[in-house]
Amino acid sequence: MARCYSGAMARMKPLPTVWIVSDARNDASIERALARLPRGSGMIVRHYHLAKADRRQRFDRLKRLAWARGHLVALAGDARMARRWGADAAYGSPATLAGGPAVPRLVAIHSLREMRRAARADAVLLSPAFPTRSHPGKAILGPLRFRLIAARSQVPVIALGGMDGHAAKRLKWPRWAAIDAFLR
Repeated sequence: MARCYSGAMARMKPLPTVWIVSDARNDASIERALARLPRGSGMIVRHYHLAKADRRQRFDRLKRLAWARGHLVALAGDARMARRWGADAAYGSPATLAGGPAVPRLVAIHSLREMRRAARADAVLLSPAFPTRSHPGKAILGPLRFRLIAARSQVPVIALGGMDGHAAKRLKWPRWAAIDAFLR
């Protein structure tokens, strides 16, 4: 098991099993959702819809709330920015790996090819597992292809795309992230 975690991930809190991913759709309810998440969950703060100063202010507020509940906080952006803003991790595409191992990196991937490009990541978010409102009509991986790709990963895999507790059970996967599942 130890080989599945890089040095950066080892410095991070234990990898959460449940993650909330922020965006414009769930911004109004994200504070309530953070309070309902199991202690020690994770939050990925995207908030691309905000200007930089407003995004920083929103990030700082969400980070305080998340840390009060023992949640891990990843900032969408490069590793240097995540470190400057005081995030626990950076989240994004394989390009977010630039800047060295400043903070652990969570990388969004959609295929085995992208997994290879994310070889230096500390964990990957593999999507879309199921149909999702974020990318309507996009081809999905489905349970079988998801597990086949995930089995090839050298780092922890977090399922994303149409995920909620029911979908995680259907997928038979312990780690998952969602945007819409927490809007209720």
